[in-house]
Amino acid sequence: MGYGMNSPMKSGAGTSGDVLPEGHDAAQLQQFTPEQMQLFKQMFSHVGPDSFTSKLASGDQSAFAQMERPALQQFNATQGNIASRFSGMGMGGRKSSAFQNTTNAAASDFASNLQSQRMGYQQQAIKDLMGMSGELLGQRPYERQLVEKPRPWYEEAAIGAASGLGEGLGNAAGKYVGGF
Repeated sequence: MGYGMNSPMKSGAGTSGDVLPEGHDAAQLQQFTPEQMQLFKQMFSHVGPDSFTSKLASGDQSAFAQMERPALQQFNATQGNIASRFSGMGMGGRKSSAFQNTTNAAASDFASNLQSQRMGYQQQAIKDLMGMSGELLGQRPYERQLVEKPRPWYEEAAIGAASGLGEGLGNAAGKYVGGF
C-alpha cells in the first residue's frame, strides 16, 4: 500500500508509533507458541547490556576478574613454589638476582598470557553478540498488517445512497442520450 503525498495519515495510531493511513488500524497475530515466546524473550537477556557476554565484549573488568580468579590463584601457588625452591638454597636465596629474574619472568608470562586470553575472549564475545543479535532480529514473533476500520452505519448508508443515485443518474442520462 503506497502512501502518496495526498494520502491522509494518522500518526501514533499503531502499537509502536506507526503512521497509518486514515481509516486503518494495525493488527498483529502472534506467530510463536507461548513456550517459543518465552525462549525468545529469554534470549534477549543474553545480548542485553547487563549480560555476561556483553560485559566481556565491552572489556568490563569485573567480568574478566570473575573468569581470571582461578588463574590468579594458580599463579599465586606458582609464586609460592618458586619462593620455596629458592628458600631451600640457604640464606640469601630469595634475595638473589636469580630469584628476582625467575619471579619477574613468571609474572611477565602470566600477564602476557592473561592479556592474550582477554583479547581472545573479548573478540569472541563481540562475534557471539553479533550472531545472537542477528538471529534474534531475524525472528518474527508477530505478523503485522493493516486492516480497514469498519465504517459507521451512517457512512455506509451515505455511500450506498450515493452509489444508487449515481446509477440512477447514469441510467437516466443513457435513456436521454439514447432517445436522440
